[in-house]
Amino acid sequence: MLLFVASSAALAQTEADYARYPTYTGSDLGLTYAGKQAKLRVWAPTAEQLTLRLYEAGTGGLPRATHAMQKAEGGTWTYTLPAGATGFYTVQATIAGQARAEVADPYVHAVGLNGQRGALLDAAAATPAGWAQDQRPALAQPTDVVIGEVHVRDLSMSPTAGVRHKGKFLGFTETGTRGPQGVKTGLDHLAELGLTHVHLLPTNDFASLDESQPGPRYNWGYDPLHYTVPEGSYATEAAAPAARIVELKQLVQALHRQRLRVVLDVVYNHTADARRSSFEQLVPGYYYRHTADGRLSDAAACGNEVASERPMVRKLIVESVAYWARHYHVDGFRFDLMGILDLETMRQVRAALDQQDPSIFVYGEGWTAGASPLPEAQRAVKANVAQVPGVAAFGDELRDGVKGHYARQTEPGFASGRPGLEESVKFGIVGATRHPQLDYARVNYSHAPWAAAPSQSINYVACHDDMVLWDKLRAANPGASEEELMRMDALSNAIVFTSQGVPFLPVGDEFLRTKGGAHNSYNLPDSINQIDWARKARYAPVFAFYRGLIALRRAHPAFRLPTQALVARHLEFLPDVPAGTIAYRLRGHAGGDKWDNIVVVFNGNRAPARVPVPAGRYTVVLRGLDVNEQGLEKLDQAQQPLTVPASSALILVQ
Repeated sequence: MLLFVASSAALAQTEADYARYPTYTGSDLGLTYAGKQAKLRVWAPTAEQLTLRLYEAGTGGLPRATHAMQKAEGGTWTYTLPAGATGFYTVQATIAGQARAEVADPYVHAVGLNGQRGALLDAAAATPAGWAQDQRPALAQPTDVVIGEVHVRDLSMSPTAGVRHKGKFLGFTETGTRGPQGVKTGLDHLAELGLTHVHLLPTNDFASLDESQPGPRYNWGYDPLHYTVPEGSYATEAAAPAARIVELKQLVQALHRQRLRVVLDVVYNHTADARRSSFEQLVPGYYYRHTADGRLSDAAACGNEVASERPMVRKLIVESVAYWARHYHVDGFRFDLMGILDLETMRQVRAALDQQDPSIFVYGEGWTAGASPLPEAQRAVKANVAQVPGVAAFGDELRDGVKGHYARQTEPGFASGRPGLEESVKFGIVGATRHPQLDYARVNYSHAPWAAAPSQSINYVACHDDMVLWDKLRAANPGASEEELMRMDALSNAIVFTSQGVPFLPVGDEFLRTKGGAHNSYNLPDSINQIDWARKARYAPVFAFYRGLIALRRAHPAFRLPTQALVARHLEFLPDVPAGTIAYRLRGHAGGDKWDNIVVVFNGNRAPARVPVPAGRYTVVLRGLDVNEQGLEKLDQAQQPLTVPASSALILVQ
């Protein structure tokens, strides 16, 4: 039976009704194995019966067997399969006398083609050679993190990538790949750049691509079908359940060998299609929030939003995250539209990961895409992040302060000479924490600090959303020469990588990646989205600057202070600087840095500026697009102001 059944008014429930549903506290939901013996447990408290169907193939054909599952504790149903059983399965609930659609259960970890059926496979046991010896690279503290974001397909699809497994998980495992003029590409490039963490756009099974039709179809993947199954289109054989599992683990293993940690972009705030989901077919209404008139609420702007505050939804999210960390050795999670999820769920996510490894990094978008019926005081929005220690959020104050408003593409920011944005940029420089010199009333979005520690603030000027930085700068500065735009670009990320907090960079921006002006490329072709490695060769000095900038940050703890108190004590904004400039000093061997004083100056004006800095003898370590920790030149600065070139950064050290 393939007809999907929508929830009827007769099945609608109130919050009080949902609260009366029995809950299950055990750790064996879904398909679990004891040796070769599989047992399936599914939570469906309102079902009158639950039917298990077994199939030979992941799609098509008639069931080879049908079994009635047995009612068990906590609203669950169970069935123990014969030892060694293989093939695929679905479950079908009968509710209010009506047989609903066959679906894979919400805890499924292995599936067939397009996720239509679960696979009778011990997913945890599907591992590559040497997996038991795989270990996370060392990480001393969260402010040491440097994140590079990339889509699985983008990294390797270009003919310039020199990668054999184009668009696949295995593309990340290839070493020795080279592009035009011999530049390093793919995995070698990620290691060369100096990142600590590689953030992958969604790798879980998503609905927008037909896995049976390989080819040039593209999607970012923010339309989850199954939360805890790898996406089949990134596997060499989408119809083979083990292939996607093993190959994602090979990706993790390959990055770990290069001392790179792996972040998964997880999308627990909604599902691809509520009506067709396993959630709605098994427990109608429960997994989603609704408006007062009974319609699906839509804070995700994707048709629905998940009710994370309900016990069994929260349990699913927490156990899914823990599963990725335990069985895929994942080192971090980026929560899409984290502001839709409730605070207690995020606390429990953090607690579950701490049981495995407290260094697993968690961050997300501290906002929603629309209104939610869950009160904001209960949600993991930016303003509440301080209530969730060990969870970070993106800082859009710095982002839009530096480059201009994300949606108004032609609007410039501080780095392009727009006045009045200094305080918004300074908000990011102190990692969204409390600082005695900041005038929060003049910050663009948040008029109070929202991070309890710098490690809760993700600093960035671009990500997969909206225009890439190079395209934004071109749109906002018509008539600017390429040289001028390059200076603005370098200034933008010089701010990001010298700010307190955690820096974030979309891979490719380090050599002026372009998407031809596209601002929402989620389903545009490879010709728009793929990383063109020829630009790395063309803009070699820009790449060298970014690589040096990241190395400078990683070598100097003054730029990565772990606490608000240390930032307030050691970071001093310099007085009497002209409009369109920011200058500050990191003083007193901040964070145990070998440098006593570090003076950082940003001139966002499109003309040179004269900026007063404390008198003294300095070594210049960064100027414009030149960076060298050993020094570019010596400077004996008297009391007179220092001339800083247009659209540039300058770092002086003692």
